[in-house]
Amino acid sequence: MKIGELAERAGSRPETIRYYERIGMLPKPARTGGNYRDYGAEHVARLSFIRQARALGFELSDVRTLIDLADQPDQDCAAADRIALGHLKVVEAKIAQLGALRGELMRMIDQCRGGQVASCRIIESLSDHRAP
Repeated sequence: MKIGELAERAGSRPETIRYYERIGMLPKPARTGGNYRDYGAEHVARLSFIRQARALGFELSDVRTLIDLADQPDQDCAAADRIALGHLKVVEAKIAQLGALRGELMRMIDQCRGGQVASCRIIESLSDHRAP
């Protein structure tokens, strides 16, 4: 299949596919007699794997390691566990940050009861750079 069909099947873009090829995460495809890229089912599977990992927020370096592990199915999966655990810690930290952000926004909104902008607690809170 040509790059456009691969992109459609995997829900990606041709530019992204070329990028993954360039950095070695997607194997180079065979070429047709007309020098077009000729992708197969293994490219769809690999691109889907990459897209799923990226959708879960894994960094490219981690995705590359996970691909290497997936290519060696008889290996111990401890490295995959470490990568997933490390990523979970990052996600939990972001959730904590978002919780603090939510609390601050709720506090600002609760203090604002309408009126004129001159006495708006939201504007005042944003102008106070000492606020948490």
